[in-house]
Amino acid sequence: MSQPPPQQGFGAPYEPQPGVYGDPAQPGLSGQPPQPSYGYPQFPTQTAPAPSGGSGGGGGGRSRGRVAGLVAAALAGVLVVGAGVRFVVGGDDGSDGKKAVGEERAAPNRPDTEDGAKGGKGPDVPGAAELSEGRKDGEAPVRWVENNRIDLPEGGVNAYGPWVTGGIAVQALYRTVSGHSVEDGARAWSLRLPADICAAPTTPSADGKIVVGVRSDTSEEAQCDRIMMIDLTTGKAGWKAELERKGIQDGISDIVMAVNGDVVTVGRLTRTDAYRIGDGKHLWDRLPGPCQPFGLAGGAVPLAALECRKDPGDGEAAQQEVRRIDPATGRTVWTYKVKKGWEVDQFYSTNPPVVSLRQGGAEGKWAIAMLNDDGTFRSQPDPGTDDYETRCGGDMRNESGNLDNCYGVAADAGTLYLATKPASEDRPTNAVVAFDMSTGKRKWKVPAPATQTLMPLRVEGGKVLLHLSPSSLGTDKVSGGIMALGPQGGTPQPVLRHPTPAVDTERTFQGPQVHYANGRSLLLSPYVTGIDDKAELERLTMIAFGD
Repeated sequence: MSQPPPQQGFGAPYEPQPGVYGDPAQPGLSGQPPQPSYGYPQFPTQTAPAPSGGSGGGGGGRSRGRVAGLVAAALAGVLVVGAGVRFVVGGDDGSDGKKAVGEERAAPNRPDTEDGAKGGKGPDVPGAAELSEGRKDGEAPVRWVENNRIDLPEGGVNAYGPWVTGGIAVQALYRTVSGHSVEDGARAWSLRLPADICAAPTTPSADGKIVVGVRSDTSEEAQCDRIMMIDLTTGKAGWKAELERKGIQDGISDIVMAVNGDVVTVGRLTRTDAYRIGDGKHLWDRLPGPCQPFGLAGGAVPLAALECRKDPGDGEAAQQEVRRIDPATGRTVWTYKVKKGWEVDQFYSTNPPVVSLRQGGAEGKWAIAMLNDDGTFRSQPDPGTDDYETRCGGDMRNESGNLDNCYGVAADAGTLYLATKPASEDRPTNAVVAFDMSTGKRKWKVPAPATQTLMPLRVEGGKVLLHLSPSSLGTDKVSGGIMALGPQGGTPQPVLRHPTPAVDTERTFQGPQVHYANGRSLLLSPYVTGIDDKAELERLTMIAFGD
């Protein structure tokens, strides 16, 4: 990504904070959205050769795309880092004769009941046994594969998930949501929807339910204004609701969703609606005062991004805030005011709170604010001379990038872990850098193996788990997998190695959504496309590894 020219700093990176409102943050909660522990994986993300970068920022602060040089600010100004980018923290169905799309179909001579472990459903899709044949000592087998079974519209579609609960791994693709056995990939259920899926939370509720966004109809102008609850264990559809548009600025073409306990929130440019997942009861929308949330992070510590504008019609840049709120009522627990001109970009962690900020959109300045549990400013990373890369929802799909699903960053109480940007296309390798959460100073830097990249996933048991990509094209075939680094750095230790015979197949998952749990990994492609019908059917959407 091209880097913007150097820009003048604006002085102190943060302003005095208003202090704590209401209850203090709860200690001991996971810093990442909780991963279901029902016997299977959860991960970050894969993208196919498809539209990238997502829709632009604009009003509401939804700037997307964060493959850029990380730049930090000293207390008295801005420090230019890397290739000139600044990193600054602020404080303050077709009936027209064309082929109909969206219908599931079984490939020639392959019954739809054939499960993924026996070789997939596409005409020439390799099976798990074939992809595992000849694996080296210490390498896990391919457990199962799943390929696309849907006639897709030209250009491809977004895929959502996987969500894992009760022994079922679920993906949502175009107008179908399907559940697959985590043991062998066999399809457990399939639910057809009346129109395109257009949004979904990053994680499900603890009892295995999800609420997805569905377009109002199948036309090109359809809004993303319907939501539907789905039981991920059974595939049964539950309650439905329609988002009501409130005024000309209430954009419902691109929404973000999050799950916090038994509450799902649906955010967009000017407002957020909250619903109880159990029965669909509408809980709240607009909050008192001029500050309105446009998105939340899922998990045990609900963080909201808000825009504050006294006059919705004025052209002046709005002030933004980060708040911890009660998701059932919208009540504020604490507030962190972002410096004017800066926008809340992503939540890298909720406990501890770590917020990505942007000024000037994806090509402008980028900052990371590490907060205390009461929302006061704690520190920001000192990036040194490296450029950094995280991949978030809007980078991996062309719509509906949530605020809580970034890949390449992880945090715990003491350390922030960030992936550096690969050196170049000719040298596709990177490193992981650890920062002290209290001071922002670098602790250590660990390089990835040559021709491979390491991307932090989450911190577990005091170690950061990382996704190791397979080696790049044109190099020796080296498989990817899951690695771990201790708090002192050192050499990454293998947790799960994917099999070498599957390298070429693994490479087709470009920038995958990666999930890991209980010794198994699962990759999902967040964008699915093909150059023709045959290629569409052969396109793998999920691949699972592990004994």
